[in-house]
Amino acid sequence: MDFISVIVAALAGWLFGAGWYMTLSKPWLAASGIDCDETGKPKNASPLPFVLSAIAMLLVAGMMRHIFHMAGITTAGAGMVAGLGIGLFFISPWIMINNAYGQRPFRLTLIDGGYATFGCAVIGLVLALF
Repeated sequence: MDFISVIVAALAGWLFGAGWYMTLSKPWLAASGIDCDETGKPKNASPLPFVLSAIAMLLVAGMMRHIFHMAGITTAGAGMVAGLGIGLFFISPWIMINNAYGQRPFRLTLIDGGYATFGCAVIGLVLALF
């Protein structure tokens, strides 16, 4: 059952990310510096980032499930808040460091860090519900 909850939570986080980046696609593309064609679609698009992001969501959800088990987090509210904290205080600062050294716009950090924060909250909520 734990493996199923990890898969469901990872899927929820991945789907949240799809919505997040569809909503913020234009500012994200501008901040990321990805070359686009005349229709606004990225040039040299590949399915690889989608596959890698799915694998990453499985890793994040799996580790969060482990942390929740060790910490005794069992309620939906506690799961969501713990996930929010993991995204906001663990993952987002790391994104900020990578973007700062890469001299990327801070707007990119806000977009990607926002996904890390709220995506982890979604994963935490789903894990606690299962």
